[in-house]
Amino acid sequence: MTFELPKFTPPDFTSEKFANANEIRVEEVKKDGIAPSGFYLTRHMPTYYHYKDKWILPEHNSQNCVAVLVDDTIVIKELNDLVVGDKVVMGKETDGTNGVVVYREGFDESVVSMPGRSVETSFTEDYEHLFELMRHEKENGGYIVWVLGPSVVFDYDTRIGLSELAENGYVQALLAGNAMATHDLEGGYLDTALGQNIYTQVSVPLGHYNHLDLLNEVRRTGSIDKFIADGNVKDGFIKTLNRLDIPFVLAGSVRDDGPLPEVHGNMSEALRAIKEQTDKATLIICLATMLHSVSTAELASSYRIREDGTVTPVFMYSIDVTENVVNKVAQAREYIAVKTLVTNVQDFVVNVQKALLKPVGELQAEPVEVNVHEYVEKNTAKEESKSASELKIK
Repeated sequence: MTFELPKFTPPDFTSEKFANANEIRVEEVKKDGIAPSGFYLTRHMPTYYHYKDKWILPEHNSQNCVAVLVDDTIVIKELNDLVVGDKVVMGKETDGTNGVVVYREGFDESVVSMPGRSVETSFTEDYEHLFELMRHEKENGGYIVWVLGPSVVFDYDTRIGLSELAENGYVQALLAGNAMATHDLEGGYLDTALGQNIYTQVSVPLGHYNHLDLLNEVRRTGSIDKFIADGNVKDGFIKTLNRLDIPFVLAGSVRDDGPLPEVHGNMSEALRAIKEQTDKATLIICLATMLHSVSTAELASSYRIREDGTVTPVFMYSIDVTENVVNKVAQAREYIAVKTLVTNVQDFVVNVQKALLKPVGELQAEPVEVNVHEYVEKNTAKEESKSASELKIK
């Protein structure tokens, strides 16, 4: 059976709800970044705007933004992106009273529903849907955006899995913070993540310095690109993205170590850079980061208008080991086109890798060579020696 994306069913514009609706009313912006009082606040649900006897569905939507009339179409803008002269749609009603109609009925229950998932839920069907969806997007020129937290790259196999998925066309962009990129580069530079060996997870002596040493060296070099080009990074997801010229956006936060030179410290600039990627997105996969997942859920459009004019959902998958996180993401998305899995994100990546890449190809980046037996024996000997010394003291 051929996989097909759910399609949006447009409303009957001859129905009473639409036929008797008023047209939108707009007011001009008088000062940059400030909307006129009484503006309409946008939602994720597909929303139509009545203007010149036509019902306009914007190319993208977004939560908690403003609708701006540009010529004969509607553009959704962040409030801080408003400029003097922008014509902002006014009113707070969504039943057509002010020319705005939120049309929830366009997508069926497979797209718009309250997940209510827990750790005890079976996720087999959700995995199968994701695998089919990823194959469909790859084969049809889709744009798969990944949103990653730092714990995703603390695992040796996961870093390989993400790299192989990118090499095989399943990654078109990465959204993350300073920590995720830092620890992935630390793994490729010093074989550790937050001071733990990337393979054995054993803490190394003075390992808490490692990510700061990495940050120091990248900042000394001037950029991630130059640091990689100089041969300092053996492997990792960031190195793979760099080699394949796949874009990544790193948004900063108050307590970032370093940060890496590419991290956006200006939040407005970070927002615009993120939106540049989410506006292209046909599928978004969020792993182990409440901060970046919720913000992406707010920013990204819940639907996409295809070249043939059909409207399809932009599915967002939220994966985390904590139920509270995936539920917050679903709420931020207004439960439209969002699927949640409560599971270990490192296992999730490996499951996706195995399902989509059979047989698994060889990783082009150089693997980290770790003699596990030698490593364990060495550290076991240290512990035994330590225990013997303590026994003598007693």
